[in-house]
Amino acid sequence: MTLQAPGFWPPTGPEIVFLLLGVVALGSALLVVATRQLVHAALWLVVCFGALAGGYLVLTAEFVAWVQVLIYVGAVVVLLLFGIMLTRAPIGRSADLDSGNRWAAALVALATAAVLVTVVVSGFRTAYAPLDPGQGAAKPLGSSIFRTWVLPFEALSVLLLAALIGAIVLSRTDIQGRK
Repeated sequence: MTLQAPGFWPPTGPEIVFLLLGVVALGSALLVVATRQLVHAALWLVVCFGALAGGYLVLTAEFVAWVQVLIYVGAVVVLLLFGIMLTRAPIGRSADLDSGNRWAAALVALATAAVLVTVVVSGFRTAYAPLDPGQGAAKPLGSSIFRTWVLPFEALSVLLLAALIGAIVLSRTDIQGRK
């Protein structure tokens, strides 16, 4: 259901909080890819995921926000940190993390961002959905995940399990290959 969008000025309190959380998410996402320390990148990823969870709370999707915190912040980032520690990746600054393609990467990132912003703005220019409490409840989301999206959900869980087992196997020094 689309309604007539209210004016953009003055912004309401939830809009200001949402914009501030978006700035925090964008800044921490840039720091994830710009930092030269691998552990710091993982910790900036925690900040980015936390800001996204706050954005879900502002959009009245409480269940999605807590799933974001539990799954991504609580599991995926911990899995990344354990993967870093178990594979004995360098903790401090590493020259191997810089490929020297910063200008090409920046150009591709800006072009991709421009395309995405253009598509989203042109697609949702006149759409407006009011923020009604209770729209992010567990029942409709759960039925959607486990009826419509059950196969991708299970494939993702198998992929995460394979990544964890791979990190453990790579870190073990007592396992010898065939001679």
